[in-house]
Amino acid sequence: MTRLPTVLVVDDELRSVEALQRILEEDFDIRTAVTVHDAETILENEIVEVVLCDQRMPDMTGVEFLKSVRARWPDAVRMIISGYTDADDIISGINDAGIYQYVTKPWQPEALILTIQNAVRLYRLQRENELLAVELKMSATRAERVVASRRQELKAQYHSDDGIVRAADSPLNEVCERLLRVAPFDVSVLVSGESGTGKELVARALHYNSLRWNKPFVVENCAAMPDELLESELFGHKRGAFTGAVEDHTGLFERADGGTVFLDEIGEISPAFQAKLLRVLQEGEIRPVGRGASRKVDVRVIAATNRVLEQEVREGRFREDLYYRLAAVTIHVPALRDRPMDIPIIARMLLEKAQKQFGKHVEGLTDEALACMEAYHWPGNVRELQNEIQHLLVMGPENGLLGAELLSRRILRAAPEDEAEDVAMLVGLDGPLKERIEQLEARILKETLIRHKWNKSRAAKELGLSRVGLRAKLERYGLEKIEPIDPRSRSKAAS
Repeated sequence: MTRLPTVLVVDDELRSVEALQRILEEDFDIRTAVTVHDAETILENEIVEVVLCDQRMPDMTGVEFLKSVRARWPDAVRMIISGYTDADDIISGINDAGIYQYVTKPWQPEALILTIQNAVRLYRLQRENELLAVELKMSATRAERVVASRRQELKAQYHSDDGIVRAADSPLNEVCERLLRVAPFDVSVLVSGESGTGKELVARALHYNSLRWNKPFVVENCAAMPDELLESELFGHKRGAFTGAVEDHTGLFERADGGTVFLDEIGEISPAFQAKLLRVLQEGEIRPVGRGASRKVDVRVIAATNRVLEQEVREGRFREDLYYRLAAVTIHVPALRDRPMDIPIIARMLLEKAQKQFGKHVEGLTDEALACMEAYHWPGNVRELQNEIQHLLVMGPENGLLGAELLSRRILRAAPEDEAEDVAMLVGLDGPLKERIEQLEARILKETLIRHKWNKSRAAKELGLSRVGLRAKLERYGLEKIEPIDPRSRSKAAS
């Protein structure tokens, strides 16, 4: 059974006390006192939500009594009931005793019950607010522990294997050795490479292997962002500094104080903003938009670009002094097509992540699918590979193997899908025209067979050939004896 709220009625007139008790006892647990001493005894021994006190009493006024209640039992909601409406009493009650409500006689039962119910609600909200404040304080402490633990995990991850997935003979080994030598030294680093090669991953490895590892790591993509917005995001702004600035905003440089700021696509910023960024790097201080005073910040800057900044400098599109500020050390990340040995291990890692993300389980990738991926040149690098892995997972069978037939056609043909780049299919085809056409025809035949899981009847139908005609072409190009790779062969070898 739910406990009724406890209300203490204090009045020196017994008949008034009995009347109030009779009206209120159905909705509240009523305690009564005809003297201040009796009231204090009840407050000392019980939890009282609301104190309803008469103003005119022989020992002291109701305001004086509730003032003492406020000092000793501040949680109780205090109310005065009186037949007098002296303005001074009302002002004193509000200011000195913190009176919630001043009820005048004669009172209406329904209105009085509603007023006390609201007072009880206020009491409970106050208690909940106090508990929430304690919980938030505890949560903040707990959050600090979680953040510290997470940073420790990240540091351990990047310390043990750089956090960069690669094969044993990968060109990335040299990159990782270089970043580990650079990481402990507090110098700016410029990371270059094509889009999607993993430049942010290199930046994170630099941060978590540096002396700043336990401080923030923040990221900002500078591409396609107006100067005003980029300045606000990086350096902050004051409320009212521009239209839409409805509150103060702390910039990334200030939020990352003591840590690392990673500026991606740095080659895209305008000459005007290059000058502002140079000033920040030279002086080590920022000036939020709309503020006159500057603020000191201590950050390490790691920048990344898919442009050749040296050429941009020579052609006058990028400030030379800013380039040298950013490029104390340079690290180049090779494209995925230049490290095909990394594709299987990265593909498996991406597939594992995608399964967790989408909540769908599969056995893995067939060797045939991996072989086709290794043959493709991946113009979008790891980002394109990630999209293809997600495509395979979505289209593939639950708890089954993901075969080559699920791959996009551009990958099976080992050429770009864009018609404007179809000429790239001819790159690497040597010899006279006839031989080049034959090589291209062989490539198309193999791609079609893979998509149809080496079903020759279906492949012949798609290509507009008879089964006999298809067999003749397969014999001509040495494809007749090719069989699908055993999808479980690599896993068997691994076991």
